[in-house]
Amino acid sequence: MRRSILLLLPAILLLAGSCRQESDLFDGPSLNDIYGEFSFVQPFLITDESVDFGAGETTSFSAEFSKNVNWQIRITGLSSGAEKIISGTSNILDADNTLWTGTTTTLPMFRAELCAIELTFENETDTILDTLEILSPKVNAGLLLSDFESGWNPGWSSFVQSGGDMSFNITDAVSSAQGQYYYDMGGEVNWDWLIGLIDIPATAYGAPTFPLSENPGNVFFNVLLNNPPGITNSVVLFQFREDDNEDGIFSEGTEDMFSAEIKMTEAGWQLISRNYAELPTLVNGVASEPLGNGIYEPHKLWRVSILMLANPTSGYSQALMDYLIFTEGSALQP
Repeated sequence: MRRSILLLLPAILLLAGSCRQESDLFDGPSLNDIYGEFSFVQPFLITDESVDFGAGETTSFSAEFSKNVNWQIRITGLSSGAEKIISGTSNILDADNTLWTGTTTTLPMFRAELCAIELTFENETDTILDTLEILSPKVNAGLLLSDFESGWNPGWSSFVQSGGDMSFNITDAVSSAQGQYYYDMGGEVNWDWLIGLIDIPATAYGAPTFPLSENPGNVFFNVLLNNPPGITNSVVLFQFREDDNEDGIFSEGTEDMFSAEIKMTEAGWQLISRNYAELPTLVNGVASEPLGNGIYEPHKLWRVSILMLANPTSGYSQALMDYLIFTEGSALQP
C-alpha cells in the first residue's frame, strides 16, 4: 500500500504543475473587472487646483476605483477653448498616469484661465465634474520669433501686393492659437502667385545669424497656422536663407536656401513642425539641388521669409498665423 502511494505521488505533482502552468498562461480581464460593480474606493481629487505652469509647476489627479476601467479626463479652457485629454485603463489615478504639465491636445493653447474638468468612464454612467485655475500657461523653451502679443517687430519688413481685400495685419478678430493676437494674411491677386511676404532677419534678434544649434537634426521650426472656413487655395511658403561664407550677406544662387511649403487644406488651427535637417531646396516649388554648399547649418541662418501664395486664377485666399518658434531636441509640444 505504501509503495502504491509513492508511485502515485510523481503523477499527482506532475498534474498539479500542469494546472499551475495553464493558470499562469491565462491572459484576460478578471471576472471582477467584467461583472463587478463599479464604485469609488477613494474620491477624485486634484493635486493642485491653482497651478502656475509658467513657473514650472504641474498638477495631477487621484482616485481609486473598485475595478479596472477605461477612463478619460477632459480639461477644457473656459476662455481659450483649449482641450487636453488624458486617458488610460486602471483602477487608480495618480501622478504616474495623470500628470499634466500644461500641454494641449487640441489647439488653441491654454491661457491663464479657469478650466472645466470632466472625468468619464467607458460603459459606466458616472461622471465627475470639477474645475482648476491656470495662473499662467506653460513657457515653451526655444527661440520665439513672435507670438504677435507685443505687436509688429520693428526689425521685420514686409511687402504686400496692391490686390483686392488685402488683410496683412495683426488682429484678434477670431480666437487665436496662442494668447490673444495672431497675424492675418489674405487677399486676391489675379496676376501673380505672390499675395504678400514677410522678411525676418536675424539682426532683428541682435546678431548677424540666428542663435541656433550647429546640429540641424536637433533644430525644429514650428508655427501655428489656420485655414479659415471655405478657403481651399492658400499656400504658405517658409524660406530659410543661410550665410554659408559668413560674410554678412546672402548671395542668391550661390548660398543655401531651404524651404517648407505648406498647402493649407484642413480648417482650423494646426501645428506645423519641420526638422531643419529635412528641409528641401525648392525652385519654383520643385525639389532641386542645393544652391550653396548643400550643408544644413542652422547656426548660419541669416533670414526667414514667409510668402503667402495662391494660384492667381483661384480667387481670394487667406491664412492665419501665430506663434513662430524654433525649438531644439524635439518639435513644439503646445
